[in-house]
Amino acid sequence: MPTVKDVTFALLRKLGLTTIVGNPGSTEETFLKNFPADFRYVMALQEASVVGVADGLSQGLRKPVIVNVHTGAGLGNAMGTILTAYQNKTPLILTAGQQTREMLLLEPLLTNIEAVNMPRPWVKWSYEPARAEDVPGAFMRAYATAMQQPSGPVFLSLPLDDWDKEMPETDPYRTIATRQGPDPVRLAEFAARLDASRNPVLVYGADIARAGAWDAGIALAEQLQAPVWAAPFCERTPFPEDHPLFAGALPAAIGPLSEKLAGHDLLTVVGAPVFRYYPYVPGRYLPDGAALIQVSDDPGMTAKAPVGDSLVADAGLFLTAALPLLTRRPPRGGAPLRPPVTVPDMAASPLTPAALFATLRACCPEDFILAEESPSNVPQMQDHFRIDKPDAFYTFASGGLGWTMPAAVGLALAEKESGRNRPVLCLMGDGSFQYSVQSLYTAVQEKAHVIYVVLQNEEYGILKEFAVLEETPHVPGLDLPGLDIVSLAKGYGARTTLAKTAADVTAAFKNAVAAQGASVIVVPITRQLNSLL
Repeated sequence: MPTVKDVTFALLRKLGLTTIVGNPGSTEETFLKNFPADFRYVMALQEASVVGVADGLSQGLRKPVIVNVHTGAGLGNAMGTILTAYQNKTPLILTAGQQTREMLLLEPLLTNIEAVNMPRPWVKWSYEPARAEDVPGAFMRAYATAMQQPSGPVFLSLPLDDWDKEMPETDPYRTIATRQGPDPVRLAEFAARLDASRNPVLVYGADIARAGAWDAGIALAEQLQAPVWAAPFCERTPFPEDHPLFAGALPAAIGPLSEKLAGHDLLTVVGAPVFRYYPYVPGRYLPDGAALIQVSDDPGMTAKAPVGDSLVADAGLFLTAALPLLTRRPPRGGAPLRPPVTVPDMAASPLTPAALFATLRACCPEDFILAEESPSNVPQMQDHFRIDKPDAFYTFASGGLGWTMPAAVGLALAEKESGRNRPVLCLMGDGSFQYSVQSLYTAVQEKAHVIYVVLQNEEYGILKEFAVLEETPHVPGLDLPGLDIVSLAKGYGARTTLAKTAADVTAAFKNAVAAQGASVIVVPITRQLNSLL
């Protein structure tokens, strides 16, 4: 008779899930022993990096990835990036070993006590099989749950003595639907409201990118000749940022957001929550005289929206179905809605973030991926990096640092596996760099073509900007002196350069693009703060 492991790995092959990202522990070695030659194991040195690498890999390949961490201790280490994966809607199948069933009642060392509860609420489903024979079926259910909308991570706790047990020959494989179409009556109602609106505006979110619906989003905007804004804290680019109808990214506070949309009578939000607000700046949710309609694949998102009427559907299916129901409007004419790129001061020393971004953008190849975790410098980044291709920008939806550095490794591995081979440019703050620095090891060992550019201002700039807004002076812990990032990166084996001038940056970046593998470029920048809003 086959073993539980035989049946499970046969299922994973059928599902096309032959990559496991992990950090091995004693409770996982029975799962990993005699590792099959047709499977791939990607190792990271800490569980937050494990989940981050898997998240980037899953998003890049557009399919689930198996994650393996070490019982409750490893799961605890991973919780920050699991939270981000949940808000990114990334379909990860998280697994952790559990103590042997023979001793579970005693709760010996490394028992994951209440294992099913531990990752909640940041997984869609959490389960520990009641019998060893249920393990393959649990993987199938985990796959289905992770993939069905809204997609997201799931968790399986797997006792270490289950894998070698014999079980009947069985095949739990089955196919599932992963998208949900719009209700026809509600669709017609929303299309009629859009047609009747005097001055509509579109707010697009990351679900459009996840749905592969860039073209449909462009077509709808051009049909309506409506301005398009990116939703606040948008983790994927939903619309070409060089398009004449693109207006920019909305501020993430109630009053300022409403003011930006003044004069519009219908706000149509597709693929985004209403809205990711932070910080709190009071005001009206909607401009005077405006109404709001929202389309999301997540009923939880539509339920908690403070205003507006909603429709639960896949963003791409909605856009495609709505287009033929809408009357084409005449061109707006005039200049693009977004101001041209700002010309930075290239003579400043140290470099300003804007000067650095202008320098990098001028050196970038035609096709590349941009990832970022430098919160205080996002406005300047958005000004100089105007993303004009789908699946070319990734960041974290949660606000929690430590995701982007390992995710960039996963994205680079996905580029290699898919044959696209775009380099990944990852912009990191010097504070953010410390959260998942271990991921550099994986980048180096896997020869991932990722280029980390670290903006070193020796402070948590974003927290100082919050302190100004919130009038909270003299907060401790906001300065970061003494970080030798060059030595840290070299210690992990990365090709590393300190670049103090635009010329230095240009030379280092061009070398990194040509050299393949993992590179780190550390750039001292000014400490000038910006307005948070």
